[in-house]
Amino acid sequence: ISKMEDEEKIAARYKELSQLTNGELSEKQKISLELYVQSAYFENIIKASNLRFSRMTSNRYEFFRAETAVNNRAKSGLDLEVLDNHNGVRRSVKSLSGGESFMASLSLALGLSDVIKMFSGGVRVDALFIDEGFGTLDSQSLDFAIKTLSQLDESQQLVGIISHVEALKSNIEQQIIVNKTPQGSKLELKLI
Repeated sequence: ISKMEDEEKIAARYKELSQLTNGELSEKQKISLELYVQSAYFENIIKASNLRFSRMTSNRYEFFRAETAVNNRAKSGLDLEVLDNHNGVRRSVKSLSGGESFMASLSLALGLSDVIKMFSGGVRVDALFIDEGFGTLDSQSLDFAIKTLSQLDESQQLVGIISHVEALKSNIEQQIIVNKTPQGSKLELKLI
């Protein structure tokens, strides 16, 4: 009987370990081992992204990884919050306005690119394409976004911007303009 009890205790330990690594323990934070490892990389992406996001928002916002889920039934680990330094409140990134969301997304894309370069052992992300979003920015936010993108140009990273915003056109030195015609679209290369 004692050998069977020992085996049941061992089986119970393995079951608990399995539940722990899969984020399935009741009354505990629901984070799997996989998400735990990913969250370590995510912290690096957040740090790299904050360098740009703070600049773009005049030090108003910075990213934080949400430490806990909304409730213990949901899995957690890779949710983002922003700290609004104007009022000291942390909140979901889902509460950002359209222009703020665009700057947050741009900052995260650039931060991810930086982390890939840092950890990849030689793999570089040499090109980044941004499709629209600039129309949601006010003039000050647009200026910060353009400055950030200009700094990328200095680091030999190609940034392609797809946009209809006139203010961008005067700030981009090399442009490919697509003109629609009845015979099909025509491309025009323009250098400022």
